[in-house]
Amino acid sequence: MNQEDYAPEDVPEGVYDAPEDAEATRRDAGEAESSRASRGWWDRNADEYQSEHGAFLGDDRFVWGPEGLDEADAALLGPASELAGKDVLEIGAGAAQCARWLAARGARPVALDLSHRQLQHALRIGGNLPLVEADAAALPFRDGSFDLAVSAYGAIPFVADPVNVMREVHRVLRPGGRWVFSVTHPIRWAFPDEPGPEGLSVSASYFDRTPYVEQDETGHAVYVEHHRTIGDRVRDVVAGGFRLVDLVEPEWPAWNSQEWGGWSPLRGHLIPGTAIFVCERD
Repeated sequence: MNQEDYAPEDVPEGVYDAPEDAEATRRDAGEAESSRASRGWWDRNADEYQSEHGAFLGDDRFVWGPEGLDEADAALLGPASELAGKDVLEIGAGAAQCARWLAARGARPVALDLSHRQLQHALRIGGNLPLVEADAAALPFRDGSFDLAVSAYGAIPFVADPVNVMREVHRVLRPGGRWVFSVTHPIRWAFPDEPGPEGLSVSASYFDRTPYVEQDETGHAVYVEHHRTIGDRVRDVVAGGFRLVDLVEPEWPAWNSQEWGGWSPLRGHLIPGTAIFVCERD
């Protein structure tokens, strides 16, 4: 994707608005339907997402989730001083904020996203980063292309077959490579997606893995999110060929007063909102 591809004036107002008549339900959704829904949803909502959360995410900051855990402090990829010269793949990069942070430390990042509109925002912000529009389940890279792979809330919660993604990441990593990804903490599936007191009571079974789907009037999915328990996520990592070396559950910091969807200081001080899996390829 090149800088000249970004032309915001070519996008009619309202094209990326979410369907107002979407119906929320719980039903099965396979790989193709999930991928198609995710591409459409992020294309429609990228503008609003970047407008609402861009200040928190920054242009060149590496944030692992709504708690605000910063890679500069967490060092889940290893010491920042050792990132220079490493080839890094960011999956579900959005506007490539994390990739810019990596580039500023001398790494060679590639930012990949399913959404064309999200990558247009990456071009808008700038930074001369390689951008790739592709599905995480079919990475368009040769075996052993990268030293590190990262994903901050990208791709994994939205795919029907996460093991396939794990295997693809394993394939493109070099031996000894690290794969670190963050997702909504699985326990959150049992609670309403509300930041206030109404979001503190269990309303669904933690063990119900039926996907959450928003669909249009014809029954076609426009948004799909898949639930996996903590145990499922660990087994997915292992089935993908990785060793799990750490599982980080960030606590909500005192400085963070913002609400983000169902995430809030109230809930964040009581239950975890994010799970970060730190994995290595032998």
